[in-house]
Amino acid sequence: MSTVKIHDKTFKISYTEEQIRARVKAVADRINEDMAGKNPLFLAVLNGSFVFAADLMRMVNIPCEISFVKLASYQGTMSTGKIKEVIGINEDISGRTIIIVEDIVESGLTMKRMLETLGTRNPESVHICTLLLKPEKLTVDLDIDYVAMEIPNDFIVGYGLDYDQQGRNLRDIYTLVEE
Repeated sequence: MSTVKIHDKTFKISYTEEQIRARVKAVADRINEDMAGKNPLFLAVLNGSFVFAADLMRMVNIPCEISFVKLASYQGTMSTGKIKEVIGINEDISGRTIIIVEDIVESGLTMKRMLETLGTRNPESVHICTLLLKPEKLTVDLDIDYVAMEIPNDFIVGYGLDYDQQGRNLRDIYTLVEE
């Protein structure tokens, strides 16, 4: 379907499942090469990254582990600007190679907070992996190691991303149609 209606908004398709899968594979291939001989711990940021993290993990062929953290900063279509850790990290990450798996990096504030939190636990290294990056929205300086796709500053749903908790189950990524 080329458009979907969620609540009061209409969205049009921007990236197909096949396009997304090809970009996820490209990121997984780079991780497989860069992390060969290591046992990275993937930290998937819930809720949005769960689909990306699952697909990515199935394409990573090196020894690795995964865990989940939940940070909240969104309400509806707008970031609240306030980031609170909801579920923390239970693993000992001291001396570990960490790969943060995020669905989307916009301002970078959530990622900055995540890096600060992880830094206090003495990891060997921390790498950022995001499905989507909005470069024009970035307000903090971040070294993002793995980016599947750079996108314009549009509101999107699908492939794990939501509008008021709806649309995460869509296989493609859709962009809000201005009304």
